[in-house]
Amino acid sequence: MTTDQILLGLGLIAVLAVGSQVLARWLRIPALIVLLPVGFTAGVLTDDIDPDNLLGPAFSPLVSLSVALILYDAGLGLDLKHLQGHNRRVVVRLLLLGTVVTFFSAALLAAGLLGMSARAALMLGAILVVSGPTVVGPLLGFVRPVERLQWILTWEGSLIDPIGAILGALVFHSVVASTHPVFGERIGELLLSVVAGLAGGLVGTVVLWLLLNRFRIPEPLGTSVQLATVIGTAAVCDVLRDDTGLIAAVAMGVAVANLPAFDVPSRNPFFETLVQLIIGLLFISISATIDPDSLKGVVLPSLGLVAVLVLVVRPLVAALATVRTDLGRGERGFVGWMAPRGIVAAATASTFSTALVQKGIAGASKILPATFLVIVATVAVYGFTSVPAARLLGVRRRARSRPLLVGGAHWVVELGRALRSAGLDVLMWAGHEPERELIRQSDLELAPGELLAAATGQGAELEGITAVLLLTDEDDFNALASTILQGSIEGPVFRLGPPHGSHGVVAPYTGGEILFGTSLTRPALARRYAQGAPVVTRPGAEGVPAGHDLLFLVRADGSLAPVTEGGPPEKRAGDVLVLLGPDRRPAPD
Repeated sequence: MTTDQILLGLGLIAVLAVGSQVLARWLRIPALIVLLPVGFTAGVLTDDIDPDNLLGPAFSPLVSLSVALILYDAGLGLDLKHLQGHNRRVVVRLLLLGTVVTFFSAALLAAGLLGMSARAALMLGAILVVSGPTVVGPLLGFVRPVERLQWILTWEGSLIDPIGAILGALVFHSVVASTHPVFGERIGELLLSVVAGLAGGLVGTVVLWLLLNRFRIPEPLGTSVQLATVIGTAAVCDVLRDDTGLIAAVAMGVAVANLPAFDVPSRNPFFETLVQLIIGLLFISISATIDPDSLKGVVLPSLGLVAVLVLVVRPLVAALATVRTDLGRGERGFVGWMAPRGIVAAATASTFSTALVQKGIAGASKILPATFLVIVATVAVYGFTSVPAARLLGVRRRARSRPLLVGGAHWVVELGRALRSAGLDVLMWAGHEPERELIRQSDLELAPGELLAAATGQGAELEGITAVLLLTDEDDFNALASTILQGSIEGPVFRLGPPHGSHGVVAPYTGGEILFGTSLTRPALARRYAQGAPVVTRPGAEGVPAGHDLLFLVRADGSLAPVTEGGPPEKRAGDVLVLLGPDRRPAPD
């Protein structure tokens, strides 16, 4: 291809990738439902976006490193405190039993339905083991299941990808070599790969700690350091042992998110943006390699394969994984109704199928189109049915607010506890270490990282922030932050009112809505609290007692309605009142 054709092809892939995601967001459907058909159609209409023509042999390693970045970002969102007790037991069983049952079931079905040889069927079975955070995460965000299911399925989706990729590599080498090693030997190789990947992740984590902490590298250079370290570690691991870089990437992400030595955003906005772009580019590129002629005779058998995987195999895996655990019947049912296939399945199929076809493996030409159809069908099935299924099983979370309280004064922490007691999912951030320690001691969730870069930036929207309350002692900061944050999150931004007659730089003039009306300014509220006025909650039916000031209403549906300069919100049945109580001791002279 000429330079002009390469430039045109790369530009077209980027436009199609982002355009498909925009269209999917507008239609409120999973992006994969749009990306795969768009890439396939573009591949039929033009050869300019064929990655084999554009990148040649560099495409496969680029895919591997790109997937490593995706899994590192997924690891940043995994909290170890949610992987305990029965949750951990279920996740481990889903990984172990799910891998074995899905592998052999898919292989048998591929041989019978698609007419593949045993070697090609085993390869397809290994490919279809994986699920992945790139499809599970968006679906869970759309469904909003109870928190326990959210974490179980997120952990499974993030960890099954590297395990499945390594299994695929082991099966591929066995098929190519035409060997038939005993089961124990393959298990040993799989465990060796896991150990190698974890060792690589340990080394990469140490390197990150040295660079970010010892050298005090600031943002945004710190983000670039993370990017380079993950890519470098994954590349070295893959060179030493196939696909171990994926395990190293996940391990690094989990370590950075959970070790106290790191204080970085759990969901870095840059990585979020990069991951979304990578997903779009990969799916457009991979689906463009599908030859329409290869789909002949594959569509109906592949749909039959999907039907068995969805209706029989996954429910069986869920039943085995949740037996003798404290998951309820609805929770067990939903675990059995969430196993879409995603980017790792597509990337693995794209990587291995061509080599198997060149080796003359019977049925290998069906691997990529069958995987493509399984991905489309499973994403469509779960994407369109998971919300009704969650509602039917009674496992959807109520639509409760998740306010972010910025500030760490004692009265702010007490307000956070009051809102939590009213049923809200409260997130807090403070800049000074004594205030952060006070938040931790109060068992409130503390957002890591820099305020505008992480706690309340674009990453906050992805964590479900519904409102930001700027409650620091710095009026100008509250005003400036409210101006910057408006438009960065889906919900409103509120701030404390500055003192009357303030001569601050911007506080009297700009920023979001002012909380609590004109009388409860920041100094007035702090003074009332210092004089013993507590922050309390009480049922709305009891009304506002004498001497109390209304701060918020927590609605029966979990939404948060603050008192603002415009006046108090209208009271409704089932409201919980959040109040500032009366002074308990006289003000000091």
